[in-house]
Amino acid sequence: MSTPVLRRLEPRDHDAVVAVLLAAYDDHVKVEFEYVEVLTDVAGRDRDAEVWVAVDGTDVLGTVTICPPGSSYREIGRDDEGEFRMLAVGPRARGRGVGRLLTELVVDDARRRGLSAVVLSSTPTMTAAHRLYESMGFTRLPDRDWSPNAYVDLIAYRLEL
Repeated sequence: MSTPVLRRLEPRDHDAVVAVLLAAYDDHVKVEFEYVEVLTDVAGRDRDAEVWVAVDGTDVLGTVTICPPGSSYREIGRDDEGEFRMLAVGPRARGRGVGRLLTELVVDDARRRGLSAVVLSSTPTMTAAHRLYESMGFTRLPDRDWSPNAYVDLIAYRLEL
């Protein structure tokens, strides 16, 4: 197995990105069915944000959406903060450091933009992701925890740059 390559989404990646997202967010979409529409609109999201992939050859191993200032996909980010959403690693690629590589990409992007921090929202059950974020220096941001609807609670994390 080679080191994954990180690059922007290409049209040929759409189906594989959807498969990775649906596998990673399986428990979440069982509770919030409407979120399937958001996850599967990869092309729409890439028009108003930046969808990135980690690939090994032609295999999409993982994906993340960078939500730059001005993007309608931002949820909790302030003007001086980077934000990302929909970090997902395919089941066969877990344990290869793909999630860390994609998160490092987000952090590097925020630094290049001159932002002061990176923020994200996560479900309380995504404990593997929380361990990754905390190992990278992200800290909980309880004052920005929120609920998009009656069925979903989201917790916030922040990394100072």
